[in-house]
Amino acid sequence: MNHKIYMQRCIQLAKNGLGTTYPNPLVGSVIVHEGKIIGEGWHQKAGAPHAEANAINSVKNKILLPQSTIYVSLEPCSHFGKTPPCSDLIIQYKIPKVVIGTVDPNEKVAGKGIEKLKSAGVEVTVGLLEKKCVALNKRFFAYHNRQRPYIILKWAESADGFLAPEQKSEKKPVWITNPYSRQLVHKWRTEEEAILVGTTTVLEDNPQLNSRDWFGKNPLRLVIDRLGKISNNYEVKDKLQKSIIFTEQENSFTDENLIYENCIFDSLLPNKIIAHLYQIGIQSVIIEGGQKTLQTFIDANLWDEARIFKGTDYFKKGCKAPSISGKIIAQSKSLNDQLLILKNHD
Repeated sequence: MNHKIYMQRCIQLAKNGLGTTYPNPLVGSVIVHEGKIIGEGWHQKAGAPHAEANAINSVKNKILLPQSTIYVSLEPCSHFGKTPPCSDLIIQYKIPKVVIGTVDPNEKVAGKGIEKLKSAGVEVTVGLLEKKCVALNKRFFAYHNRQRPYIILKWAESADGFLAPEQKSEKKPVWITNPYSRQLVHKWRTEEEAILVGTTTVLEDNPQLNSRDWFGKNPLRLVIDRLGKISNNYEVKDKLQKSIIFTEQENSFTDENLIYENCIFDSLLPNKIIAHLYQIGIQSVIIEGGQKTLQTFIDANLWDEARIFKGTDYFKKGCKAPSISGKIIAQSKSLNDQLLILKNHD
C-alpha cells in the first residue's frame, strides 16, 4: 500500500479550500479500504464540516469503516468549536487506523487529538509527507508558531529592473505585465486575507485593491497614509470592502468598512502593522505597494515569499525595483512575462 499517494491526495483536496477556510486551516482527508479510496473530503469554509466529517459522510457503505484507514493532512481536532471534534467522529465510527500528515500548531489542538485517538485504541501514524503538509498550511503555521501573518511581497518590474518609468504622464497606472499576469494577481488576492499598499501607490494609481478579475472574496485593504493625504474620493475609501488606514493623524471618524488605526511612524512601523494584523486574526497579507513600502518590509526582514513579474519593456530610467535576496523556489512564464518566486532564507 503506497501511503504517500493517499496523503498527496489529501493535500490536493485541501487546496480546494484556499481562501475560503480562514481562520481555519486547509485540510484534506481520504478513507481507504483494502487499497481503494471509498471516501474523501476537504474543509470548505469556517463553520462548515471538517475534512474528516466530509470524508466519512461521503462513504456509501459505512459498514466498511471499521476495516478502513483514514488519512488526513492535519491532526484531527479534539475540541468543540463551531463543529464537533473530528477525533470523536473517527472513534464513533470505529475507524481503527489514522495516518496524519502533521500535528496542528493551534494550542487548542496541538497533540490533543492524537492523544484522544490513541487513548481510544486507535492506531495513529504521524508525519507522512510532513514537509508538504506544513507547506500547505504555511499561513496557518506562521500565524500560530510565529505570531504573525504569512507575508507575500508582489511587484512587477521592467526588463531592466524599474517599477515605473521616469515619466508616466501618458497613462496611469503604467502596466508592465500582460492581462493574464494581472488576472493571476487577482486570483492571488482571493487567496490571502489582506492586501497592503502605501500612500504614493494610492495617490498615483488610485487602485481598487479588489479581485474583480477573478471569482472569490475581496481582501481586507490596508493603506499606509502617515499624513492623511488620501481623500475620501479615492477607491480605497469607497467602503465597498473593508479598509484599515494606518496614520499618525487623529481621526475620530470610523466606519464598519473604513477604520483608522493611529500609530507612530518610526523604524518599527512594519512590526507595528504586522502585530496589529496578528491581533485582529489576519493570517496572510500580500504587499503590493511601491518601492518604499516594499523595501521597508524587506529591510525589516518581514517577508516570507516574494512574487516578482518581469516584463519585456525597457524603461532605462525611473523608480528602481526593490533590492531583495532569497532562494528561488519557482520560475514560470505568462506569455512573455517572467514570474520569479523567492522564499526568505530565514
